[in-house]
Amino acid sequence: MKALITGITGQDGSYLADFLLSRGYQVFGMVRRSSTETFERIAHIKDRLNLKQADLLDQLSLIELMEEVQPDEIYNLAAMSFVPTSWTQPMLTGEFTAIGVTRMLEAMRHVCPQAKFYQASSSEMFGQVREVPQTELTPFHPRSPYGAAKAYGHYITVNYRESYNLFACSGILFNHESPRRGKEFVTRKISNGVARIKRGLDHELRMGNLDAKRDWGFAGDYVKAMWMMLQQDHPDDYLIATGQAHSVRDFLEQAFSHVGLDWKQYVVQDPQFIRPAEVDQLMGNSSKARRVLGWTPEVDFHGLVTMMVDSDLAKLQTVKP
Repeated sequence: MKALITGITGQDGSYLADFLLSRGYQVFGMVRRSSTETFERIAHIKDRLNLKQADLLDQLSLIELMEEVQPDEIYNLAAMSFVPTSWTQPMLTGEFTAIGVTRMLEAMRHVCPQAKFYQASSSEMFGQVREVPQTELTPFHPRSPYGAAKAYGHYITVNYRESYNLFACSGILFNHESPRRGKEFVTRKISNGVARIKRGLDHELRMGNLDAKRDWGFAGDYVKAMWMMLQQDHPDDYLIATGQAHSVRDFLEQAFSHVGLDWKQYVVQDPQFIRPAEVDQLMGNSSKARRVLGWTPEVDFHGLVTMMVDSDLAKLQTVKP
């Protein structure tokens, strides 16, 4: 089986590549031409991957990529994925995260319509939520250019499935984190900040809204759900979540207490980290995925926080204050 992953150098792409390789797949990864290559997350498996250059902004490169690879499964994980940046670069966010999905689907439709397609949708599409918990049928009300672009990507995937009979699925994944998360994301910002404070490298951690609640899971668990969706007889959309919401304050408390510190002595709230439009609470009901796919998360909230803090502590072991 041949799988093509866009966004393979990201958190989810690297975990998905690990998983597919363990199942005997031939894994192709799409990478953008860049003056600085960032292969840190896939360095341990790079010699087992087939990396190919193409770009979500360039339709012809996607067509040529699919002609060369002829994939059985396509996982579209590439996006402009950091929500705060979507306000400062809304046009680029739309090109990558919305129109880029259409380019992928068009290339697949013309080159390999028999392939199976996975689109990475996001809980940020729910935004100002209409109900708690959210399900596959909860209406979207995105509160960022990123959320709006993801909603477009979600609906265009449904549209191509219904219009051209493609095997195209969207996975509405709630927040999923790991030691491979970028340091700009709040969970990794916290785990790295706690590790730096514990090692004596920093004395404070500047944060934004501490009351925002998220349904946090482990990325390694969530990529299995992506694969499970493409193993079904019929394409459909699934919501993937733990079903438990925790605040940023909860995450801080867990992380600091894991290293024996009181978070209140180190955390400073800074207005520059407050979003223009906040998403207050996201919590998902993944009963459909559990029933149909047989998916269940293995890492709980406490396990996730301690895993991330321990990883950052280990990385800083040799750094002198």
